[in-house]
Amino acid sequence: MKDKEGGESRRHDMPLPSAEEGTIICVVQRLVGAGFVEALCTDGDLYMARIPGKMRRKVWIKEGDVILLLPWGTKDKKGDIEYKYEKDEVRRLLEAGLITEELLESAGA
Repeated sequence: MKDKEGGESRRHDMPLPSAEEGTIICVVQRLVGAGFVEALCTDGDLYMARIPGKMRRKVWIKEGDVILLLPWGTKDKKGDIEYKYEKDEVRRLLEAGLITEELLESAGA
């Protein structure tokens, strides 16, 4: 992929879940409304994920999308969506063993 100057464009690396940041990979199960989605995560929990303002009207989230979630740290299982993975990135996550086919199927992806 070339940029306007004819050189190679710098593609950003996809973010991975991090233990020190506390992020986890989830699959969107349903759209709730008011900027929230319900997401099934790799830890087996169901989270209420908020679409932050920086993503609204720029990144469209739908059922079956794989996302990176940053939990708020409260016991009510809520958090913010940090990143939405594209199809080729989901394929790489599957190959790396970070998500399973069962998680994608159970969430209806």
